[in-house]
Amino acid sequence: MISRLPLVSCCVLFAWGTCLIGSTSGEDAKLEPGFVSLFNGKDLTGWHKNPEKIGHGTGGKWVVEDGAISGEQDPPGSGNGGILLSDKTYGDFEVIFEANPDWGPCSGFFLRSTEKGNCFQMMLDYHDKGNVGEIYREGLDGVSNRTFNLDGEYGDADKKDLKKIIASAAAPTKPGQPAVKVPDWSKIWKIGGWNTLKCKVVGNPPTITTWINGTQITEYTSDKAFENVLKPKGHIAFQVHGGSYGWPKGSKVRFRNVRVKELQ
Repeated sequence: MISRLPLVSCCVLFAWGTCLIGSTSGEDAKLEPGFVSLFNGKDLTGWHKNPEKIGHGTGGKWVVEDGAISGEQDPPGSGNGGILLSDKTYGDFEVIFEANPDWGPCSGFFLRSTEKGNCFQMMLDYHDKGNVGEIYREGLDGVSNRTFNLDGEYGDADKKDLKKIIASAAAPTKPGQPAVKVPDWSKIWKIGGWNTLKCKVVGNPPTITTWINGTQITEYTSDKAFENVLKPKGHIAFQVHGGSYGWPKGSKVRFRNVRVKELQ
C-alpha cells in the first residue's frame, strides 16, 4: 500500500509561460530566460547510464531517435532496465522537458538522484492505475504523495484510441479538507503526442512543484532530507523500469528539449 504525505496540493490551472513544443531537438528549442539546454538532439553527450547494476538493471537501452532520447529495456522485454543520468548535478533548480511515452511503460523522472537512483521521483507511470506528475521517494522509503490513479480504457493501444481517462478521488489531504480530483486528464495530456513537463525543486528538505502542459499537478514538501543518502545536489535522470511489470515488450519512452535553470 502506498503511503500518503500530508502536504499535497490540489490540481489547479497555472499558466507558467510559453514553451516551444513543436521543435524536434534541443538545439532548435527556444530557451526560456535563464535556461540552458541539456540535450543537443543528436547524441547523449552530457548523459550517462547508471555505472553499476541497480535494482532496475544495468542501465537499459538509450539511443537518440528522430531528435529525441529513446529508452527501453535491454534487450527489449528482458526485464533489464536502468536510468540515464545527467553528468552535472543540481540543487535548487527548474527543469523543463518534453515526453511522449508509449502507453504501458512504468517510467519516472528523477530529481537530485544518486548514481544508484536514490531520489525524489516525478512519476511517469503512463499505464492503467499509474500516475503522472506526483512525487515518489525512490530508493528512500517508498512513500509517495499520490492522490489519484489513471484509469485507462484503451480500445486499441496502438492507435491511441482513448475511451476514458479518469482521475479518481483519494483520501482527504488534511483533516476537514475534501478529497480532490484532477481535472479532465484528456484535456491535460496529449494522447500520442508530445507533452511539456516542468519541475521546480527548492530547499532541503525540498519543495517540489510539477506541471503538465501548463497545469499544476502537485506541490509537495518532504518531511525529510535523507542526508544519509542524498546530497544537497544530485543528478536528474530518466528511468526505464526493470522487471516484466509495467514494461510491455517493444514499448519505449521518449524525451526531448531538456533544459534547466539553476536557482540561487
